[in-house]
Amino acid sequence: MTQTYETLKFEHDGAVAIVTLHRPQVGNAIDVVMARELMQVSIACDNDSAIRAVLLRSEGKLFSAGGDVGAFSGAGDKAPHLLSEETAYLHAAVARFARMDKPLVTAIQGFAAGAGFSLAMLADIVIAGEAAQFTLAYTGIGLTPDGGASWLLPRLVGLRKAQEMILMNSRLTADEALAAGLVTQVVPDAELDGAARAIAHKLAHGPTKAFARSRELLLAAYGETLETHLERESRNIVSASAGDDGKEGIAAFLGKRKPAFTGQS
Repeated sequence: MTQTYETLKFEHDGAVAIVTLHRPQVGNAIDVVMARELMQVSIACDNDSAIRAVLLRSEGKLFSAGGDVGAFSGAGDKAPHLLSEETAYLHAAVARFARMDKPLVTAIQGFAAGAGFSLAMLADIVIAGEAAQFTLAYTGIGLTPDGGASWLLPRLVGLRKAQEMILMNSRLTADEALAAGLVTQVVPDAELDGAARAIAHKLAHGPTKAFARSRELLLAAYGETLETHLERESRNIVSASAGDDGKEGIAAFLGKRKPAFTGQS
């Protein structure tokens, strides 16, 4: 039975799962419902072995304006409770997308602000349209980062740049974001969706388990000693070499042909 969502679109295009933020009338602002639905689709993407890559995109002029500030205001004195519930769902989704055994691609048009910025930066491959802009925005309304922004940003751009972006609410154009290391590629706005889908499909035909092990290594890299990480690398490359995709990759290289990865082991 196909799950339907109120704030998202969730579809399969071959081995690619496409998750679309679908609140364009409010700039794809993230409310409790969207946060909960993002958690639900992250679980679906993680658990479905037929999915070998995920594309996160949005409809409308903005990727996401961030948290639904209007909802925060409307909650009055209950805003802290609302934010507790919303971040619980959102952070579960962020963790699941980061840890799943398949790569994540994001396609960014217009503004990616606040928690929308966090979702945009979470991907392994970030494709931005030429008109895209990036800002944290939190301290401008007296709040602090969520969605993993304060963990991920220093790793992408360094501590000094992260401090500037968080404390000064600086706004980066697509080209500035590319130069800072926030995005992977900038494309003409009209080509954004096609370019992001093409990359997601390319990844979906790759060695999925090797991608999963590589993602895990990168996430662990900042919290381990060199020796601990070397051992983790050793165990992962040994495991990959014993799998079907590892054997196929080596055989294809020696046979001077394109590998046919199944993504299963």
